[in-house]
Amino acid sequence: MKQIEILAFGLENLKLIDAPEPIKPKANQVLIRMRAASLNFRDHLVVTGKYNPKFPLPLVPCSDGAGEVVEIGEEVSEFKLGDRVLATFAPNWIAQEATHAELRNTIGGPLPGTLREFAIFPDTGLVKIPAHLSFEEASTLPCAALTAWSSFHTFSHLLPGHTVVIQGTGGVSIFALQFAKLAGAVTILTSSSAEKLEKAKGLGADHLINYKEVEAWGTEVRRITNKVGADHVVEVGGAGTLEQSIIACKPFGVIHLIGILAGRSGELNLLPVVMNNIKVQGIVVGGRKAFIQMNLAMEASKMKPVIDKIFPIEETREAIEYLRTGSHFGKIVIKI
Repeated sequence: MKQIEILAFGLENLKLIDAPEPIKPKANQVLIRMRAASLNFRDHLVVTGKYNPKFPLPLVPCSDGAGEVVEIGEEVSEFKLGDRVLATFAPNWIAQEATHAELRNTIGGPLPGTLREFAIFPDTGLVKIPAHLSFEEASTLPCAALTAWSSFHTFSHLLPGHTVVIQGTGGVSIFALQFAKLAGAVTILTSSSAEKLEKAKGLGADHLINYKEVEAWGTEVRRITNKVGADHVVEVGGAGTLEQSIIACKPFGVIHLIGILAGRSGELNLLPVVMNNIKVQGIVVGGRKAFIQMNLAMEASKMKPVIDKIFPIEETREAIEYLRTGSHFGKIVIKI
């Protein structure tokens, strides 16, 4: 079978190889024919050794993947041959809370990832694909979509009429915009690209801020909300943008800390967090039960992911390089 693997860290070491097909699934295991995968910024960090240089090598990268069941092991009752399924990021994370070991036992590092034609997963590490989605569309859900969903519906309570600030137009951010609109929230989206802001407007963004033109965008959020502030801020920048997120957030609001694209460290005035009872909630994807709930909501609403570009597996390196440029709007998919 074809699979992508790295023998050493570095994008130049990413290779498409012929590998043996997996052996027969054991009890509580399922053999999947992978059809599509999608990229997250984590995948770039893993391949280049910046995420965790201690991950075991060789490694099959990529955490998101969709496929179909081709064989089931004994004691598997939830799935049958032909079912279209998604792999979960953390196969042993089931409910809201997880142990440290469950949080770190993830596919695409340290466990083998999804960029391969066949893979065996535990039945607890799979969920069914929403019926209205293709393999390519569904492959975008396991990390980015579930991260946005968990932010709003697992670790906080997004209500109709709430105001949500969303940074950027990457995978998590666009899903956050879609889920916020689905819940009846008012959305404020920031980007440095006028073209991307216009696309976000087409997805329902209520207010748009170009943060290159308005550097103090936190103050602009307060102006838009009549000095009240936002109930939720989807923070993907990290230390480089957190100060503006704190300014933008209302008392007792929530900052969903998801990414560190704008830096890992920096000087911050944390007094407003204390004085305004602001909750800063770290988010790493979510558990299987939340994934199932999210898929039910997507199926009922017929919500579709936004895909920027689809690459063949032979062009995985080009796909990751494209991800690194940050020019995409929505998700980047690899067809297997």
